[in-house]
This record gives sequence, structure tokens and C-alpha cells, in this order.
Amino acid sequence: MVSPIEFSLFAPRVEKVALIGSFSDWQETSMTKGEDGYYRASVDLEDGVYQYKFRVLSKTEYLHGQWLDVNDPYATEIDLNTQNGMMRVKDGEKVSTFYEWQHDDKPLPANEELVIYEMHIADFVGEIEGVTLGQYFLAAIAKLDYLVELGINAIELMPVTEYTGNYRWGYLVRYFFAPESSYGNPEDLKKFIDECHARGIRVLIDGIYNHSDGESPLLKIDRDYWYYHDMHYPDDPDNFWGPEFNYDGYDETLDIKPAWKFIGDVVRYWVQEYHIDGIRYDAIRQLGNYDFLFWLTQEATKAAGNKPFYNIAEHIPEAICVTEPDGPFEGCWHESFRIFAIEHICSDRFDLAKLKEALDGKFQGFAGATSVVNYLASHDRERTLTELGDRGIFDEAAFQRARLGAVLLMTAMGLPMIWMGDEFGEYKRKTETTTQPNKLQWHLLEQNFNQDLLKYYQKLIALRKKIPALQTRNVNFFYEHIENQILAYVRWNDMGSRVVVVANFSDQSFPEYQIPDFPEDGNWYEWLSDRQYQVENACLTTELKDFAAKVFIYQP
Repeated sequence: MVSPIEFSLFAPRVEKVALIGSFSDWQETSMTKGEDGYYRASVDLEDGVYQYKFRVLSKTEYLHGQWLDVNDPYATEIDLNTQNGMMRVKDGEKVSTFYEWQHDDKPLPANEELVIYEMHIADFVGEIEGVTLGQYFLAAIAKLDYLVELGINAIELMPVTEYTGNYRWGYLVRYFFAPESSYGNPEDLKKFIDECHARGIRVLIDGIYNHSDGESPLLKIDRDYWYYHDMHYPDDPDNFWGPEFNYDGYDETLDIKPAWKFIGDVVRYWVQEYHIDGIRYDAIRQLGNYDFLFWLTQEATKAAGNKPFYNIAEHIPEAICVTEPDGPFEGCWHESFRIFAIEHICSDRFDLAKLKEALDGKFQGFAGATSVVNYLASHDRERTLTELGDRGIFDEAAFQRARLGAVLLMTAMGLPMIWMGDEFGEYKRKTETTTQPNKLQWHLLEQNFNQDLLKYYQKLIALRKKIPALQTRNVNFFYEHIENQILAYVRWNDMGSRVVVVANFSDQSFPEYQIPDFPEDGNWYEWLSDRQYQVENACLTTELKDFAAKVFIYQP
């Protein structure tokens, strides 16, 4: 069956465009420009897979007057070997994949229930035997049951959009609609997301909307139509990573804001086509246009329909203005949690005010249970074991403090996020460049310390998901002792759920430590040691080991 298939390129200021492709032996097919700024051509094609490009008379200043062969900025797939754009025809229609979703009916957790696992897909599966280039999405499916056993119900993928080369972190995007071809094809990514949903795991992606790489097709076609001509913030060159989208730009003739149009199309496509469940928006401080960000997060949420969706800002240092009720995002990466928590488990200092800020974002002005995403480590920062090792803390002492950090992470106000491997004591440093692979050392799980830390995380995540008090914004610090470096706080909800955390940040152990002003007399269960405690006269007596915490659950 042969059907007419339309190709189009939005290039309102460009004077000439032609279509070339495998269907015409790469000979030019003329394209006609409409009043809406689109060049269009129709080609009769059978069902199948084709490669194509556009031949454009560039409008970009340093390329002006040159004929360039560029991929479609809206290409939904890039061939791994040729780096040409690809398109598929099925039943006489253009489709992105031939994939049929299997698990769209599975219930998914609400935002306040999330326990997030950040991963670089290639490094996550990279040490698995037999996995080769182009197989990472499918190989990651084999590790999903590990994440289920850990208790993870949300994965945050570092950028999976097409970039230059076959390995990097992904923050210089070249093709915004296409999955990274070295990880797999679009069908593979859909299968990965579908298999996550089958297990009750939501999938969040890292969205790079501040900038692109220097070879993006938009830049080659007509740079000044979509990008700032120069740096958006010339006084901040350290935070310039590539050509920056101009969200102030306006086309009076077509009555559109070109950068809004393009990135809005990107976000809607990923939500609707890949069924993603949230976006972490990179470099919000540098992007800086809040009118656009309000509009963009609303577009993402609308595209998700009645599914839960989570819009997260990366604004370093964090700022309350980016989160609800006044900002465009539901949540924000909480960098100060990492700073203050790491400082305290590493004995850099004991500062109760800063510790409280880490554990209760309301001290900084964050309003809701989902306003902050807490983490001990991330792709940008060193892992917990590395931070401890840098201070000369190794072996059993390091794992003891890592467990203390895990308690803080899972019982603080906000949502917890684990950087891949931190849950079992991965200690590799982040690489010096963003183009060096850094594979997880899965073999570490053969060692007792690493296995024990993993089990500790499993137990804490189970607590986090089971106890409603930990999914609220309620925190009360009812006991503190500066000299002994001990802090106790209670989390609760209005239905009677209560959790008390007692944490010792000193190198001294206390065989029988008394915690006065305990929230309630009666039966309390210590989650981590599986022991019952009886509280009388608002006082609990318990053993407190050095750099350790206990978690008590009220049992009325």
C-alpha cells in the first residue's frame, strides 16, 4: 500500500528548503512554503522505515547564504550509525514507533508517596555482562525488579534525548524529540517505561529547556529566530553551557513566541507519546523566564490528563519562589539538605539551626509535603561513601554514618531521592568530564557491608511508604541537646499516625539515654531493631550508638 506522507519544516524566515531522503535516493524534492511559515512536501511511501533530511539555505549569521543538510528539529528518531533522522510509516500514517502500550491501566503513586531513584541509564546497566551499545533501555528492564525490592516507585532519568556521540551526561541536547540512539530506539524506551508502570514505578525525565548544543538544527537553520544572539546573562559565563533559547522573542507576523512554541511542543510530545509522569527542569535559574515556566508546567500537567504528574525545578541554590503556591513548580531540588546532612554525618560541624533547615523545609519557606526533593548525593555531587572517605572515614564507621544519613533522608519533610548506587555503598567519584562512562559496580553487593546497607535502605523505604505521617509537611523538634549532639523530632498526620526519630550525631554511645517530653505515653515500636518500647511519664529510655538513629512508631 502506497500513501501520501507529508513532510514539513517550520522556517518562516528561510528563503529555500528542499527535502532529501532514502526514499528518493537522496535527490531533492521541492517544498512549498505556506503563509504559516511551514515548508511542506508530500511523498508517496509504502509502510516502512525511512531516513531523511532537509536541505536549507541558512539564515544563521555565520552560515548565511550556505546550503546545509540538516536533520528535522522535530525528528523523533536518529539512526545510530548514520545520524540521519528517521521516520516510520504504518497503515499509511506517520508514527513514532510500532509499540502498543500494555500497562496504561496500572495505578501509580501520588506525588507525596514518591521515593525517587536518579539514574544515568547507561551507567546503571553498564557493568552487566553482554550489554552493548543501543541496548541500555532494554537491559535496564532486567534491573527493575531490583528497584521494586528496594522499594522505589519513581525513576528520574538523566537526559535521554539525542546528544552528540555515544556517551555523555546528556545536558547538551541536539534533537529534542528523539531518544538517545546509543541507549536504544523509541520502541525500546516505551517498553522500558511501560514495564516501569507495570511495577507501579513512575518515570520522570530530565528536561533541558534552557539551551541546546552548538550543532542543533534550529541553530543552523535560523539561530536568531529561536535563540538569544549572545549570552542571556553575559555576567555569568560560568553557567553558559550552549546557545540559550530566547523566551522573550516574538514573531509579530505569525503572532507567536518561537521558543515557547518549540519547547511547548517538546514537552507535550514526551508526555503524550512516552507517557512520562513528571519532569525535572534543568537550570531554571539560568532560564529565568517565569511567565514561560508557568505556562510550560501547565502545558505538561494538562497533557498528562488525569494521571499524576510532578514538575520539579532544579534551581541551585534552591529558591522558594519557584515552588507552589506562588511558583510554577510543585517541587524543587533541595541542595541545602544534601549540604547540611552530609556535614553532620561527616562531623564537619554540629549546627542545630542548619540541621533543622535540612529536615524541615518550612524553616526556609517551603510550604508543602512535595515542595522539596531531598538527596544525599546526585549526579552533580559525590556519593555519600565518597564524601566520608574524603574525610578519612572508611569501612564500618563509614557505613554506620551512611545509615544515619539514610534515616534523615527517609524521615525529612519532602520527597527522598537516591542517586543510583548510594543505597548499597557505591563509592566511585563522579567523572572529571561529562563524557566519561562511570559504571555502577554491582559486584559490591557481594560484600557484607554493602548488602547490609541495601537492606537498611529497603527497611527505611518500606517505612516511608507505609507510614502516612512521613508523607505530610508536619515536623516538630521536641528534644535537642547541643553538648551530646542529639536531636529528636516527631512526624505526624491528623489521623493519629506518628513517627519519632532520635538521632545521635556524636562519636559517643549512650547505653541508657533518656528522651524527655516524648509525644505520647504508651507502646512504641522501633522500626530498625524490631523492638517494643513502653513510654511512661513522657520519657523514653533507649540505647543510642554513635552516629546512629532510631525510628519509633506509635502503636495506640
